[in-house]
Amino acid sequence: MLIVLPPSEAKAHGGSHGPIDLGSLAFPTLNPVREQIIADLEALPVDDALGVLGISEKLRAEAEANTQLRTSPTMPAIHRYTGVLFDALDAHTLPPSASARLAVGSALFGVVHADDLIPHYRLSGGTKLPLADGTRPTMKARWGNAITEALSHDGLVIDLRSGTYQQLGKVPGAVTVRVESVLADGSRKVVSHFNKQYKGELARVLALSPGEAATAGDVADIARGAGMTIEQTSATALTLVV
Repeated sequence: MLIVLPPSEAKAHGGSHGPIDLGSLAFPTLNPVREQIIADLEALPVDDALGVLGISEKLRAEAEANTQLRTSPTMPAIHRYTGVLFDALDAHTLPPSASARLAVGSALFGVVHADDLIPHYRLSGGTKLPLADGTRPTMKARWGNAITEALSHDGLVIDLRSGTYQQLGKVPGAVTVRVESVLADGSRKVVSHFNKQYKGELARVLALSPGEAATAGDVADIARGAGMTIEQTSATALTLVV
């Protein structure tokens, strides 16, 4: 099984590995789009990038990082991304067998495996990055069917990406997870603020599972075995109740 996580805007800086080698990344069929996006980010003047990326002058360093994508140091993707989900995942304590089950969605790279070495960058799934001719296609238009095709394989995909990143490349048959809390009157409410934390906890449980999951029911059984409350609402949809 492959567990696909959402990325985060917050990222660790630096890295102890050399510049990015696109040829070493997983899902090599994505490289033509990766190459084009990198070229367009590098060509975008920093002053213009602030508006395109929707960030303030205080985050100028984020835009500047995009001009150095081919030369800046790299680190494993699972350590590059930071924030609530990745804190809950606690990737530094996962064995290689667990990391091998993890991937991360990305506006820049489409999707990468946990151990793929990537640089610091700034680009979100909702950005309209200009092409050389001045047109500004959506990231969904840039990726087309490439991510969907890259993630189509024989094993089960557990898609924990947010809606914006799922739109960049939906995976037919993938298991999706909704997080809901139970209110005092017994009604349910979709969890927003802590959604990523619970998905990080679930991803950790699944990655560490000694067995493989072939269906949504298998995923639910693994989660329940770890003490989680989870319901199957369709052949491919689960609701994690917190």
